[in-house]
Amino acid sequence: MAVAANVSALTDELIIAVAKPDRKDTPHFRNLKRRTEDTFKSHAYARTDQFAVASQLEGLQEKFQVLCRDELADALRIRLTELQEHQSSWFPEILSLLLQLADRPAQRSRVDQVVAAKPREEAKSLVWDELDAAGSAYCGEDIWEDVDYGADSSDEDLASVSTDSYHTRSQPETSVTTEEDYMIPDEVFTSGENDEFIESIANAQFWRNEESSATEKAGPASKIITELQVVRETVFMLQGLPTSLFWRFDGNVEIHRRYTIADLSNEAFVSLLRSLSSTGAKLDILRQFCNTPQEIPYMQTFHRGLESCLREFDLFLSNVQHQYLAQTSIVSISLLQLSEDVYRESRLPLLLSDLVSSLMPNTSNTSNTATQCLDSLYDLVCLTQAAGDDGLFKALAKLFFSCFETYAHPVRMWMEKGQLDESAAGFFIRNSQSDSDLRTLWHDWYSLDAILPNSPKFIQPFASKIFITGKSMVFLRHLNTSEDDETPRKVSLTLDEVLPPDSSAFCLPFSVLLESSFGKLVDENHAYTSALLRTELGQQCGLWASLQALEYIYLGKDMSIFGPIDSKIFDLMDRGKGAWSDRFLLTEVAQSAFGALPFIDPSRLLVRTPKEAHSNAVSRSRSVKVLDAISFDYILPWSVANIITKDTLLGYQRISTFLMQLRRAKQTIVKQRLQHNNQSDKIQDSRNNTLSYALRHNMLWFLNAIYSHMTDFVISAATKSLRRDLSASADVDAMVAAHRSFMHSLEEQCLLSTNLNALHQAIITILDLCVSFADIQNSRYGDHSLDHARTATKSAKSMHRKNAQRSEPDLDDPSDEDDDDDSDLDEDNLAASFHETHYMQRVRDIKDQFNRLLAFIVAGLRGVGRVDGQLSWEILAEKLEWRKASGQQQSLIL
Repeated sequence: MAVAANVSALTDELIIAVAKPDRKDTPHFRNLKRRTEDTFKSHAYARTDQFAVASQLEGLQEKFQVLCRDELADALRIRLTELQEHQSSWFPEILSLLLQLADRPAQRSRVDQVVAAKPREEAKSLVWDELDAAGSAYCGEDIWEDVDYGADSSDEDLASVSTDSYHTRSQPETSVTTEEDYMIPDEVFTSGENDEFIESIANAQFWRNEESSATEKAGPASKIITELQVVRETVFMLQGLPTSLFWRFDGNVEIHRRYTIADLSNEAFVSLLRSLSSTGAKLDILRQFCNTPQEIPYMQTFHRGLESCLREFDLFLSNVQHQYLAQTSIVSISLLQLSEDVYRESRLPLLLSDLVSSLMPNTSNTSNTATQCLDSLYDLVCLTQAAGDDGLFKALAKLFFSCFETYAHPVRMWMEKGQLDESAAGFFIRNSQSDSDLRTLWHDWYSLDAILPNSPKFIQPFASKIFITGKSMVFLRHLNTSEDDETPRKVSLTLDEVLPPDSSAFCLPFSVLLESSFGKLVDENHAYTSALLRTELGQQCGLWASLQALEYIYLGKDMSIFGPIDSKIFDLMDRGKGAWSDRFLLTEVAQSAFGALPFIDPSRLLVRTPKEAHSNAVSRSRSVKVLDAISFDYILPWSVANIITKDTLLGYQRISTFLMQLRRAKQTIVKQRLQHNNQSDKIQDSRNNTLSYALRHNMLWFLNAIYSHMTDFVISAATKSLRRDLSASADVDAMVAAHRSFMHSLEEQCLLSTNLNALHQAIITILDLCVSFADIQNSRYGDHSLDHARTATKSAKSMHRKNAQRSEPDLDDPSDEDDDDDSDLDEDNLAASFHETHYMQRVRDIKDQFNRLLAFIVAGLRGVGRVDGQLSWEILAEKLEWRKASGQQQSLIL
């Protein structure tokens, strides 16, 4: 099985190398593989004849010799001899293939790049004197007798002899190796003429005399050395090499006190060496950091920058050594001059050493260390510019921009393509996608670090725009939108753009220049991407059509469309049937009503009702609160759903329910018109009708004032403001914020916010009073039978007790007086008198509650208006106080 698998894999590689198909899973590839396997199985070709191959190679050597190409013949013979040392069963096939591929080898072969074979040494002729001077070595043997060549011989022996002779001819001669223990005598290297020079070299190696007598080690500076030796040791120490004058301990470079210079005070000598050793210790920190591998890309760039800095400093030290060691040099050897030169050339490495020292205690957290590195380098660039050191400023600025270019690579990928490099350390954007719901792409797929600990401080002012730009590119990619702009966007920043040469930009602080250039770059990309996305949302995704659809469905913009829906629902409620909460029926009615509008997709419109709405539909059908169970749900496209979020759609539904409750209360009042009772001509009946007409008029005025204020003033003005704000939005975040602000303002002005819940409940109570008043009117004028009157009276009384906040003492129940009354009045007249008295009491109670709740609402609106300054509440309060001027006249009438 393993052999078959190997053959199949090799067959696939052969087909790919020759035919070069696109993929392996294509029919063309499978057909080629089947034909190849059939060819292999047919065994059309046998194994190569190795003897024929050897004969061809020998003939090729003879051909080269005949054509006077002896170099080719020798090269071929040597390589065939070397090949025999590595035997393999496949060599005949390989050599046969090479022979078949050969094209006029005698004319086209070249051996100029092949190592020529060593010429054979001619064998010296031997004489008998060299073998045996006495001539007695072979005297006892019969070597001089005739040899019988026919005896004890066969063809096999001749073949073996010829074969051995052939191998002997073809094998090259090997050189004799020398003995490993051979010691070269000193006389080969020294002739004894330059002993003084050799002695001077030995004396210069002062560290060889460290094992001197105890008297030399007694004093603190007992060994006198030359200044050249001190300079050499100092240069070695600065290069990080071990020396005898300096030694390293616990990260510091210490001085060996036993050495000194003649004619120089020990204090000055030690002070000068301490300054140089301090420089060497700081350079050792850089060298140690450069020997530590880095994993973060921009830290690797910083690592290379430090290596370049150290390389330049080591080049300076090498030049110093060259000056001192050159024979033509006339430079005087001065340790003080070396100290000044080292101080001048080591300024940049020492600054970087201090930066690295501040990073090393935080190596446990590589991400924070990398961010701190960029911040520290940025501060160092600003500091050197403020100090007026242009040389260090340019060098540090170059290093900073090389690191920043590497750090900005994931930023460029995010802004240009919307791709997030999750492996990039120190990046301030996180992938928080938990599902693939495109409706939450803008809000939930990606997140920006709140505290921004992983971003450099010069990036933080632009982090939000960078985040929005990348999300916009992700949004456009899911919309299958490509950039049509022929000019590519610029998403990188270079040093020459921030600090152009030969300009007056050096007069400005580096922080201002970087912030200005990088901010301009981010703003350009943000504006371009956001404008492209806004165009796609408006033209291709139907944002404006969706907003218009929401106005018609939830905000009641056209009541001619919403009228059939209200009529169906309210009619079923008045009949006392539970079908009014049937979501399938209501969905069909709503889709039929709104299907005539071109910007509304009826299939996206659903009407939802909770399960508990069917159980208590009958008991609560006389209250407008039962309409809370009905909610219209319009499913938006996923692109628009990222702007009009799910929580704002709940606000639309609350406003729609509140408007439907107002229409429900008005429908009950308008439907039940007041009628005159022709059975009684009493003055009391006229006064009862006057009171009912006045109450009905007040209720209708209240309902019309509230509804017109909500639709014609609040919703209309807020909608126009929303469209204006969305058109002027800079990006999707601004569009989402504008829509949230619109919905928050709309809910407050419609008295649906949490802090205005008391006023909203007062309005709902008045709406229930309107329904109760309509029921009382229906019980009085709808059916004149006594049983129906009593039943309606009990129903109205029960509804009144549920809605009343404060009631007057109940009158005596007229039914108790029926048993004690001994008059001869007719039973129908007694029932009518009772019904009239109870009707008047209910109307007065509703009037009192209506007036009390209306005063509470007006006072609450004025109080809230004084606190928040909303003009709409003051306007609504003025509308609801229309009876204040004619209060005295109305009180006389009522």
